Amino acid sequence: MDKVEAATSQVITNTSSTEKNKPVSTLDDIKSLIKIGIINSNLITVFTGFWLAIYYSGYTFTDYIGTFIITMLGSTLVIAGGCMLNNWYDVDIDPVMKRTKTRPTVTGTISLPTVLGLGLITSFAGLLLLLFTTIEAMLFAFLGWFFYVVLYTMWSKRKYTLNTTVGSFSGAAPPLIGWAAVNPNFHIVPLILFLIMFIWQTPHFLALAMRKNEEYKAARIPMLPAVHGFEMTKRQITIYIACLLPLPFYLTSLGTTFVILATLLNVGWLGLGMSGFFMKDDIKWANIIFIYSLNYLTILFLLMVIVTWNSPFS
Repeated sequence: MDKVEAATSQVITNTSSTEKNKPVSTLDDIKSLIKIGIINSNLITVFTGFWLAIYYSGYTFTDYIGTFIITMLGSTLVIAGGCMLNNWYDVDIDPVMKRTKTRPTVTGTISLPTVLGLGLITSFAGLLLLLFTTIEAMLFAFLGWFFYVVLYTMWSKRKYTLNTTVGSFSGAAPPLIGWAAVNPNFHIVPLILFLIMFIWQTPHFLALAMRKNEEYKAARIPMLPAVHGFEMTKRQITIYIACLLPLPFYLTSLGTTFVILATLLNVGWLGLGMSGFFMKDDIKWANIIFIYSLNYLTILFLLMVIVTWNSPFS
């Protein structure tokens, strides 16, 4: 722990001098604090869950426009609140990592008590808003928040290589929130959306962990590549990608076009995953897997909306 604190102190000093030369705007600080990229990607899946619930329930989107606004706003606040609390808790290790050392919690532009207060208030406000849709939507949001803030950030992240799996539960909650806001009853579709998101996150974040392996080691975060090496990580990534292969076939009700395109996305990703056993440059391979994962998620979920576009308006 002393080594981490020493490294932290050194990076804080370096960061402070850097900040003097390159001022960061308040808007940039807010975006960093709430992790705007995470919010945007999660809202895509919230929207898809909401959209498909309307489609399968035979409703029209215009009848649910008010519910839609509340769902998206409430989800945004819950996710933003969880991210702020993550930044507040990780203030001791964020300075060690290049991608996190300019966060306002590290540079001091926003005080830690302020971040804590904002995180709690924003989270509560989001949950309260979602309660105006359905209790189930609020409960899914709370479970996602609890897994991310408590079980991932505060418990498993610094102790176990399974921290990625624990965090995957929270990342898989958004489509359930969107669906439950319209239809709180059980259906195979939101379950498959949950599984897609849950499985997708492991190859996505393990590829990121490979890219940032030295930083995770410096911060003493037991990510799989840092503890068990790249070879085991590559095997795990490939296995998880393979687990995505059968899932589109549970969504045949979305049509043949969707199943074919989704399968092609899965096969393409699996091919890239298997190529890692032959590539000599592991970091280059990890970059390819990471970039593909981002495009995979966006394309797959937008595809679900596109193939059902006319029905919710009819």
